[in-house]
Amino acid sequence: MQAQTTENHPSLDDIRSRFPALEREHNGFPVAYFDGPGGTQVPREVVEAMSDYLFNHNANTHWGYPTSDETDEMIADSRAAFADFFNCSPDEVVFGQNMTTITFHLARALGRQFSAGDEIVVTELDHHANVDTWRSLETDRGVIIRVLPMDTESGQLMLDELPGLLNERTKLVAIGAASNAIGTISDIRAACATARKAGALTFVDAVHFAPHNLVDVRGIGCDFLACSAYKFYGPHIGILFGRKELIETIDFPKLRPAPNHRPDRAETGTQSHESIVGAAAAVDFIASLGMGETRRERLRDAFDFLHGKDAELVQTLWSGLSEIPGVRVYGPPTDCERTSLVSFTVGDHRSEEVSRFLAERGMFVSHGDFYASTVVERYGITEQGLVRVGCSFYTTENEVQRLIAGVAEFVAAAG
Repeated sequence: MQAQTTENHPSLDDIRSRFPALEREHNGFPVAYFDGPGGTQVPREVVEAMSDYLFNHNANTHWGYPTSDETDEMIADSRAAFADFFNCSPDEVVFGQNMTTITFHLARALGRQFSAGDEIVVTELDHHANVDTWRSLETDRGVIIRVLPMDTESGQLMLDELPGLLNERTKLVAIGAASNAIGTISDIRAACATARKAGALTFVDAVHFAPHNLVDVRGIGCDFLACSAYKFYGPHIGILFGRKELIETIDFPKLRPAPNHRPDRAETGTQSHESIVGAAAAVDFIASLGMGETRRERLRDAFDFLHGKDAELVQTLWSGLSEIPGVRVYGPPTDCERTSLVSFTVGDHRSEEVSRFLAERGMFVSHGDFYASTVVERYGITEQGLVRVGCSFYTTENEVQRLIAGVAEFVAAAG
């Protein structure tokens, strides 16, 4: 196992010791979790924070007795944690069941101010949580959907075509910061600037971006951005950034007695308080791996430190898999900006077949289209699907070498 460390950063061994799931064995093999893009494992600190809330503070909000007051305070603390994570204000942080649900809720709310013939731009590269949510307004409001294409050769969005899709009827550009299928990181800052110049709002899907790069909504210049805590060591919950002037004025569907102040007005019903607390604990876990005076500084340092290691692992994966006969890797090469995943196919074999073979040897990987179905359609592998291998904070060089050897073994066994 790698023992990467600096004078003040934790070693990889130290980081791994905080994840009980890494002690699991399957068929006599230590389990190597390469399924982080679909959901990472969870450190003790996150589970302990959630347990503490449920055992000692569990209550509904705003009712003036101690556990209710404590719940209010813990939710406020969680908003502050994500304000540091996003680089925004706490009253611009909205919690919800998951990113898809939040996006549907926002689409329904924005749709109330759209008219038939108004336009929304989506992309071919995105997870369909940032496509079909907006396409729902075709039926509900008569909105016209325009699509920004991807270049299958480079795995990149054709951003030079974005200005030609925008006009005075464009109300929103919905774009992913990073592809959960092939690892592409898109120039969302440029896309948001182009949309803003045309008078359109912007929504950024940062679900796959946020585990690998520190989000900066002020630097990006977006109006909305959503992510999921379970992709960066937290529980299953979605988080939305929305500019405060928009959260204040959008006509969100809500119950009449429910709060009408930001950001509560964008949240429906009783939230999963334990998940909100756990999501903030995940932010603090990442921050604990870095150095700095403030939580934001510690987060930045942690991402910079840990993802230097990730880049090395991805380079090893990309090179090792590419050398195996019959294996094709997809997406931007490693000299481009990308996240720490590699997706591939093995000849004509179904991706599930490869995934199950590896699982028998203790390597857990994802297969299919990952709800980015347009991507696999463009590559002509809808039935076959992709095998997706992702590196997380706890991934080791030894695990990566095991994965490469496992794929080579599959090729040899398949003849």
